Amino acid sequence: DTEQLGEQIVRCPSGPRGLLITVGSKSNGVFPAGPTHHWDSLAYEALVDNDNTTVVFVKGLNLRPERVSNASRFECVYGEDFSRLKLVLRSEVLSIAQEIVRCRTPLIVLNSQKKVNSSVKVSVRIKGGGTLPSIARLGFLSDSGRDPLPTRKPHETCICTMARNQARFLKEWVIYHALIGVQRWYIYDNNSDDDTDQVIESLFNAGYNISRHIWPWIKTQEGGFSHCALRAKGSCEWIGFIDVDEFLHLPTGLFLHDVISNLTSTITSFGNISIGEIRVSCYSFGPSGLKRIPKQGVMVGYTCRLAVPERHKSIVKPEALNSTLINIVHHFHLRDDFRFIDVDRRMMVVNHYKYQVWEVFKQKFYRRVATYVADWKDEQNVRSKDRAPGLGTRAVEPVDWSSRFCEVTDTGLKDRVLRNFANPKNSLLPWQTRTNKKAGTWFVEEENTNKVQEKE
Repeated sequence: DTEQLGEQIVRCPSGPRGLLITVGSKSNGVFPAGPTHHWDSLAYEALVDNDNTTVVFVKGLNLRPERVSNASRFECVYGEDFSRLKLVLRSEVLSIAQEIVRCRTPLIVLNSQKKVNSSVKVSVRIKGGGTLPSIARLGFLSDSGRDPLPTRKPHETCICTMARNQARFLKEWVIYHALIGVQRWYIYDNNSDDDTDQVIESLFNAGYNISRHIWPWIKTQEGGFSHCALRAKGSCEWIGFIDVDEFLHLPTGLFLHDVISNLTSTITSFGNISIGEIRVSCYSFGPSGLKRIPKQGVMVGYTCRLAVPERHKSIVKPEALNSTLINIVHHFHLRDDFRFIDVDRRMMVVNHYKYQVWEVFKQKFYRRVATYVADWKDEQNVRSKDRAPGLGTRAVEPVDWSSRFCEVTDTGLKDRVLRNFANPKNSLLPWQTRTNKKAGTWFVEEENTNKVQEKE
């Protein structure tokens, strides 16, 4: 709750000690991200799922990754003053894992939320112990309370990402994936202070179904992806979770929804178990001899990679996810009646432009976003695949950086992009121009002109 005291001053209720507070927008408009929050123990977000359970996002319980914990040790509390337990409503914890707690929402809370335009605060209490400080107020999804989900959703394929200061790469990432069939983008902005908000707004105004969700919570990528999966459940048949430096490459030339349809129709089920997740191998590309950011974009500029794939990324059916919403960024845990499949790399891979020119790569030393991954500057897990081999923990450019991580020349995606998407008159790619998407047809407006050319 806020009280406006002029054009630039907003008074908020006092938060937990040691927490820096920013102001969030309740509308869908673009709102500048605030400062990074310093925090250790906090309930920071809460959403009512479509089955009317409450999903609470927390920091400070220090639960083990990828493990379901004992729910009987905890309870959820609803109210305003958690220091006086007689004044709060308590509810059963149905599941708890990593940093996500699912609770049974008290009926009185559900009914009161529907009648008045206000939101009750939620937190998690350790039985026999304390209650986490909380700034989490109960939010509702557009399809909350509507179970089962609609049989036909508005979008076949969606993408979710968490990004910090990726403005200069977002346009290429969004436009390319639109060209291969993605229809909806969820951008979780993790404290960007570049032009991310303006780029997203311009893409939205150009006709892309893209939204920016301010997610200031540091080292919570897993929680952010779970939050996004909840939001996408009523809108997306399939949603991929990839980074802005990762591009889905379809060597067959098909659209993404066709590849997914072919995979899931060929292997429709195993007994009574359906496909709920598609795991896609990742090829890690190096600087490819470059020392400056390639003007035509990462897909055309970087063409040399490591020979062996590193890890994988996932495309999931949101309703197939386990109720705990456990994920380790690369994949989720599924319900018992769903299983995953590994995609043949001849059908689909992720081109991960992981090791770009030093100007770009050194930004990785700022902070990692995943909860259970050490920052680049930390002296721990230095041999992990999440790090650059042989680089160490300091952001000092090796003399041979531009030639590193180059074992195989791979121009597959570059060739497809230039062949299918370049303007035949000037060779410009769509992300090098002012682009509008109208009624399913692509229009490319060249820079510094008023002339609009139709592009197939």
